[in-house]
Amino acid sequence: MAEATTARLADPDVEARLARLDQALDSLESAPGPTTRTATEAVALLTEVYGEALARVLDRADEQLAERLAEDELLGHLLVLHDIHPEPAERRAARAVERLRPAVQERGGDVEWAGVEGQVARVRLTTGGGGCGSGCGGGGDEVTDAVRAAVLAAAPELTAVEPLTETAPAFVPLTTLTHRSAP
Repeated sequence: MAEATTARLADPDVEARLARLDQALDSLESAPGPTTRTATEAVALLTEVYGEALARVLDRADEQLAERLAEDELLGHLLVLHDIHPEPAERRAARAVERLRPAVQERGGDVEWAGVEGQVARVRLTTGGGGCGSGCGGGGDEVTDAVRAAVLAAAPELTAVEPLTETAPAFVPLTTLTHRSAP
């Protein structure tokens, strides 16, 4: 007896379908009438039932399997959507910051997780720029936006990301600090 295999969608294909789903739901919600209400309710009920199914899978999974499921990008987002992710939002957000850190450091800055206060994530963000002139590429706003997007994607239950921004100090030669003027 041959095993049936189901082809899996690649992440870009999943993203394309999610984008199309958003468009379809937006179109549906903008249409007036009882059919729209019924269709919207059907989608909500289906989402709720699938969320319950995912919760039951997690209930039966050991810790290692639950972690592996949560690490999958699509499953992780679904677990967050249904408020059943096995990992706290703060830990997911901190991991997202750590994943971005090498890219930020390549741009001459640094990013470090500083914790959560209420529902607001805090990150220490150092932008390169001290003493490097206009040739460094800057990109402080781009970096801040990328960090914000990554943190909120990993932990959408957080309401905001507050960067604690610092500018890297310009290089000061040691001889300047140790040189004393004659009285």
